[in-house]
Amino acid sequence: MKMLPLTVTFAAMLTSLAEAQVPDPRIADLVDAGRIRVGVHSIMYTNDSQTGGVKAASTGIILLDIARTLGARIGVEVLPLGHPTVPEMLTCVTAGACDMGFMGPDPSRGGVEFSPPILRLDYTFLVPAGSSIQHTGDADRPGVRIAVVRDHASTLTLSRIFKHAQVVYAPTPDPTFELLRTGQADAFASISPVLFDYSQKLPGSRVLEDHYGANLLGMVVSKGQAARLDYISEFIDQAKASGLVQAAIARAGLPGHKVAPAKTN
Repeated sequence: MKMLPLTVTFAAMLTSLAEAQVPDPRIADLVDAGRIRVGVHSIMYTNDSQTGGVKAASTGIILLDIARTLGARIGVEVLPLGHPTVPEMLTCVTAGACDMGFMGPDPSRGGVEFSPPILRLDYTFLVPAGSSIQHTGDADRPGVRIAVVRDHASTLTLSRIFKHAQVVYAPTPDPTFELLRTGQADAFASISPVLFDYSQKLPGSRVLEDHYGANLLGMVVSKGQAARLDYISEFIDQAKASGLVQAAIARAGLPGHKVAPAKTN
């Protein structure tokens, strides 16, 4: 487990959301602890070659800005904790070593409950120069090898809807990309922001415009934390309505991120 430095902040933090609130019993335990331990997994952080530690990357930059605004509203510090894989991050949450985490809902995820979504991240493919794959559906045929991150939400969705292509697994994004770069795979399936990042490392490669699903990424807490989840859910609804989430996306300047739709009754 690695701790991420708090290097990214909003200039204004959208004060209306970040101002200290009247003490709320739903998050009294976080106030008493003086911190929120936030679990993130490998797609949201990267190794920092200068410091030897890790730093927020891609989607993690946006989500940790939002988490820090939540911390400022409660009046506590935010401590991001990095984990190499989604299952390891989930274990941190369910074991109580993380107070919350970031991930998309999936019926196979046990022991946790999900907030309303914050970001929409489309699932699509990165393909190399000269690839005949023009649309995601083109890849679901015999002989096509698709590189995926094991246990990622994009992989779980792919495995449910693709019937003919061969899926090639790797534990984290870097070795998954290497499968594509070295010709051991014909496409790399993931969320579009990650694929845009890797496309810069493979000249001539393309991120497909269409998608085979989407990750509605939000916060997650362990089961039995209904009061905490209720507080977090209210915050997220307000953050989307106030423009906080869109401001975080604009500030990061990263392609492939969209504000998740508001809930409908």
